Amino acid sequence: MNKSELIEAISEETTFNKKDVVKVLASFTRIIERTLKKGGKVSLTGFGAYWVSRRPARIGINPATKERIKLPAVNIPRFKPGKHLKEHVRSL
Repeated sequence: MNKSELIEAISEETTFNKKDVVKVLASFTRIIERTLKKGGKVSLTGFGAYWVSRRPARIGINPATKERIKLPAVNIPRFKPGKHLKEHVRSL
């Protein structure tokens, strides 16, 4: 499912018009991005949690040249599904 399909599905299920759904979805993603950027965590009970994890600096290998390269430490977004979501997907 892509973004436009998600907007269509939400619009049909909630009877909100697509313009309003687009605004809500854009706001939702901006709020999550802003919260993670500040180092916070977003938890949606039963669905899951988003947070930022720090990946330390390490030595990697360039696959083309086999040269060892230094990879810097980076922050990466993480998601852990909640109990309800895991149970729902398992029952498929």
